[in-house]
Amino acid sequence: MNRTSHAIPCTDGFILRANLFGAPATAKALVLLHPATGVTERMYAVFATHLAEQGFLALTYNYRGLQAGTPAKSVKAGFSTWADLDVEAVTHWAAAEFPDLPLLAVGHSFGGHAIGLCDSSRLLSGAVMIASQAGCLRFIRPTAERLRVTALLKLIGPFCARVMGYVPGRKLGIGEDLPAQVMLEWCRWTSLPSYFFDDPTMNAVERFRRPRMPVLAIGFNDDPWAPPEAIDLMSGHLVNCALERRQYGPADSQGQAIGHLGFFRDRHATTLWPQVSEWLARQVGEGA
Repeated sequence: MNRTSHAIPCTDGFILRANLFGAPATAKALVLLHPATGVTERMYAVFATHLAEQGFLALTYNYRGLQAGTPAKSVKAGFSTWADLDVEAVTHWAAAEFPDLPLLAVGHSFGGHAIGLCDSSRLLSGAVMIASQAGCLRFIRPTAERLRVTALLKLIGPFCARVMGYVPGRKLGIGEDLPAQVMLEWCRWTSLPSYFFDDPTMNAVERFRRPRMPVLAIGFNDDPWAPPEAIDLMSGHLVNCALERRQYGPADSQGQAIGHLGFFRDRHATTLWPQVSEWLARQVGEGA
């Protein structure tokens, strides 16, 4: 599989490192893979390879604070930074480098939020939001998981962010280490009735009105963090998009667990992945 590395400059001078999977000369579209919070591009590499095998180019990258050489403690960045600088830079770079290819995106959890927040989404021909939910604590179930996450996001995480200057996500079992501002924004939004839509500094309601494209929003029945009502709250703000909602469960993937992170595991390569790659192909005029 053809794989190349690229440097993507952000408007503030920060350089993102990205990997491109596939053959540009024969690709039918370029798919951007926007990561979830605390997840690195390693998780998405196998899915990117799958997309390349279906005739797409696929681009993976890490947000600042999660890529090699930029440890979380050394980076001042929040979710708003990731969206307004990192995702915007990746999208504009892709459109400029491959002007003749339709541009698509797959956003996982926060990566899907960024699709709604970013002005550059106007450059997309379609997007898929995977487990992209309003992260309000009240949605999390069962109760034991909600209490665990509450302790993490209201006590442990903010304490680490303020005292240590970052959040040791690896030690806490929530993925990679996180910049302090990410945790503090996350903590604040989780108690708001409509997540960041109730944060006046984000202007998220108006930002989500800007995209005008087909969007597929997918949730999973065994995801304790993103039940259907949480996904519906988030995706429902894409009022000018042609929105399609799908809900899958282990029964749709030969009994294999999915959860909040599991969609990108290769155990779903023959069951769930084609549901997404075929939808993407239809957005560029291929398939039924």
